[in-house]
Amino acid sequence: MLIETETTPNPATLKFLPGQTVMEAGTRDFATPEEAEASPLAEALFGLGDVTGVFFGSDFISVTAAPGVDWSYLKPDVLGLLLDHFSAAMPLFRPGSAGGISVPSEESFAENPEDADIVAQIKELIDTRVRPAVANDGGDIIYRGFDQGKVFLKMQGACAGCPSSTATLKNGIEQLLKYYVPEVTEVRAV
Repeated sequence: MLIETETTPNPATLKFLPGQTVMEAGTRDFATPEEAEASPLAEALFGLGDVTGVFFGSDFISVTAAPGVDWSYLKPDVLGLLLDHFSAAMPLFRPGSAGGISVPSEESFAENPEDADIVAQIKELIDTRVRPAVANDGGDIIYRGFDQGKVFLKMQGACAGCPSSTATLKNGIEQLLKYYVPEVTEVRAV
């Protein structure tokens, strides 16, 4: 089995491509070792000690290293864990754990029912134009809400904490949404 790696715009994060499906549907972001307890693979990656984030996409895993960690030392350990996991066809999640997309409700915003058409347009643009591009960089973007012209989004995986994420939000996503949905005045990260 060959696992390819790709750099991401976030220098602390590498994208690992095992050549097979990782998540059948949705994505899953692990920001702490406690969150990773739902997945034997994520828990093992955090167990390396130098990992501060793990993200499962449809066909990739993004791993974020702690500040100052040299990827030339960490990468062989990560590859070893991934090879063992996928070669043995181990389950991604523990039985009874909440697998699939993680959407914490405390970060969602109440929306005005009158904005339903606008929200539908925003979600479609995010799903068809934004998410595929962000996934190429080893991350994901989750819609959180729309209120009085402001769109609230959450960056995950390689995109969370990436030095260029603010530029991506303001110069890329915000401009795209404003162009196609005139009611959008601003995009904010949550």
